[in-house]
Amino acid sequence: MHTFAFEKLTVWQNTRKLAILIYKITRDFPDDEKFGLVSQIRRAIVSVSSNIAEGSSRITHKDQAHFYSISFSSLMEVLSQVILSNDLEFITQQHYETVREDIESISIQLNALRNASMNKLKP
Repeated sequence: MHTFAFEKLTVWQNTRKLAILIYKITRDFPDDEKFGLVSQIRRAIVSVSSNIAEGSSRITHKDQAHFYSISFSSLMEVLSQVILSNDLEFITQQHYETVREDIESISIQLNALRNASMNKLKP
């Protein structure tokens, strides 16, 4: 089976692991949040990995950087929702700290990926 370029990216692999964790911890959210916060945080984390995949398939470095920027923005959306989830005591402190550490690591990796694409644009 062929492995696509995005599947080889460590940042995509880490985002995939974080997505799985987010899905698992949001299973225990209150039922009245299933179509609110749960849906929003899940869509946002899926957006992170999806935009990494889409960006890696773009031909121009400008397009690549654009999709990596969108991915970063979605990651910050996830962070905001995780903070709110912690404030509302929907997640444990341990889950909060783990997810926050993962987000910090992924954000650094995404910035490096975006910067690498942008640097290829410079003459």
